[in-house]
Amino acid sequence: MLLAYFCRSGNFLERFRQLSGCGPRLVCWPTTCTARVRRRLWYWGVSVGHGKEGLLSLNAPDRSAHEPLRLSLSHRERLERLLETNRELSKFQPLESLLAKIAEACGHLLDSDSVGIRIREEDDLVLAGAYGDAREAMPTPRLKIGESLSGLVAATGEPLIVSDPARDPRMTPAHREAYRRGGYKAFLGVPLILGPQVLGVLSVRTRREQGFSLEDLALAMAFAAQAAIALENSRLYQQTQRAYEELSQTQEQLTQARKMEAVGRLAGGVAHDFNNLLTVMIGRTQLLLRRLDAHDSIRPELELIQATADQAADLTRQLLAFSRKQVLQPTVLNLNRAVANLGEMLKRLIGEDIVLVTELGSALGHVKADPTQIQQVVMNLAANARDAMPRGGRLTLETANIDLDATYARQHVGVQPGRYVMLAVTDTGVGIAPDTRAHLFEPFFTTKGPGHGTGLGLATVYGIVKQSDGHIWVYSEPGRGTTFKIYLPRVDATVDPVMPESDLPVNTHGHETILLVEDARAVRVLARDVLKAQGYAVLEAEHGREALRIAEQYAGPIHLLLTDVVMPEMNGRDLVEQLAPLHPSMAIIYMSGYTDTVVVHHGGLNPGAAFLQKPFTPSALVGKVRQLLDTCRDRVREVQPIAAPPRGDG
Repeated sequence: MLLAYFCRSGNFLERFRQLSGCGPRLVCWPTTCTARVRRRLWYWGVSVGHGKEGLLSLNAPDRSAHEPLRLSLSHRERLERLLETNRELSKFQPLESLLAKIAEACGHLLDSDSVGIRIREEDDLVLAGAYGDAREAMPTPRLKIGESLSGLVAATGEPLIVSDPARDPRMTPAHREAYRRGGYKAFLGVPLILGPQVLGVLSVRTRREQGFSLEDLALAMAFAAQAAIALENSRLYQQTQRAYEELSQTQEQLTQARKMEAVGRLAGGVAHDFNNLLTVMIGRTQLLLRRLDAHDSIRPELELIQATADQAADLTRQLLAFSRKQVLQPTVLNLNRAVANLGEMLKRLIGEDIVLVTELGSALGHVKADPTQIQQVVMNLAANARDAMPRGGRLTLETANIDLDATYARQHVGVQPGRYVMLAVTDTGVGIAPDTRAHLFEPFFTTKGPGHGTGLGLATVYGIVKQSDGHIWVYSEPGRGTTFKIYLPRVDATVDPVMPESDLPVNTHGHETILLVEDARAVRVLARDVLKAQGYAVLEAEHGREALRIAEQYAGPIHLLLTDVVMPEMNGRDLVEQLAPLHPSMAIIYMSGYTDTVVVHHGGLNPGAAFLQKPFTPSALVGKVRQLLDTCRDRVREVQPIAAPPRGDG
């Protein structure tokens, strides 16, 4: 089997004789040798005969009668070793271990203590496996293709035998000197070939005076063939292993994403219902406080109720941010400007023992996000970093344009390849353990002690980023700090101008007609009572269908629609679209502590509409109503033509 492999080429023996300069030697041959191969051997003086073991031998006049048996047994031992090596190499194992075993096995079979394997990396041959003193004999870890003897084997794809290599001019000076010091008498190099590709070179050195034989070359080439297949198997195994690891990682991310989505839906539903309750609690408490004297004995208790309800409202806002159910008002903005505007506020937040460093990218692209929410993200991450550096440290804010490719997207669930703007927040704190990172963005998860945090800071960050179609990634090592990287999609639009916030009017009374649509009865009754107390005419509707009926039947003008966003059968936006033809000049205020994807992900709020966040106070309600009505009235005056003065008699 072995030598039959090497005599497939008709000019192999001639090439071997030209390279080695040796005459016929004893060759052990299996009985399966074909007549064509026997004729080639006969041409070189090899007489083929059948022995008891089915081997071919050469009739040499100077050998004894017992020599054929000894040499045949030696050949059988080589075959057994080669077979055992083949079994060992067929096992999946790391590449370094595989190459070391190939070199060692080849050294044992060829009686050499200097075997090296170079692997091809583009135009270089890199020493990747060695046995014996091969590293001393191969002092150059990296060779160019065509350089020295091994490089020549790789360039031609042909085996090479060199006698007295220390004097061969094709050797590099460093290699010739190493061979001279090592006392090597011959060099044998064979390519590792798989199909049309040369994967590397197997090189063997010997100190034997007779150098290498035909059988040595045959065994070396057999090893080279096995090594090439083993290398390819190792490459395929590593590729499969990487794919499996990527799949496992993606599966874990998908499971985590689904869990976060389920928790988010639960949190959003709870926050929605809880916000309606808090709206009534805060509103009714404020109305009661207005009726009491400043020194009334029950006033402190009502103020405590109001303060507690305000704290609960803050928690529900964070839950809504995590669940991605808050109404955003995105604008096109530059993150460099947003980060720079937070400088003084961040310094006060983190304290004097933490150094704030900003590394803002040049020619930074624009993103579309809610500026207030981006500010919340940065502040929450900065507060988290501050708590991780109790003895001081460095907080770095960095921005840059980033392109996320398909490979990154495959490894991170929910990420689309494309152009992004990155905002990185890095601290030099205590770091985060791997088991903690797995729960980092879950609501109410915290490593802080009781009374030192709600566990909603990072959950809020997660929700804001996801609702802005972004991606957040965290890297941390215990004792070496933490980096949060936020990727927001890049947009080509220009930055929107910053509109100054106008103060709520002092005089909130009015006489206009308001259509109030709210499915929660307690909230609806509260809003009705507050608006009527200010002089407004209020039309009540429990849901969208009832509101449409009232609007169609009402003969007078409806100046303002105050509607909840999420209602059964018809949401607030659909109601506005159907009411617009009936009352085109009607002002619109959405009120909600919760929204669905219809409003958030399909165009946001209607142009010109205002938003009132639940839970709201009576003052906030009447202030927003009066502000919007006054704005609409002024806008109408601006577009009305100025009437011409009456024509005089003379």
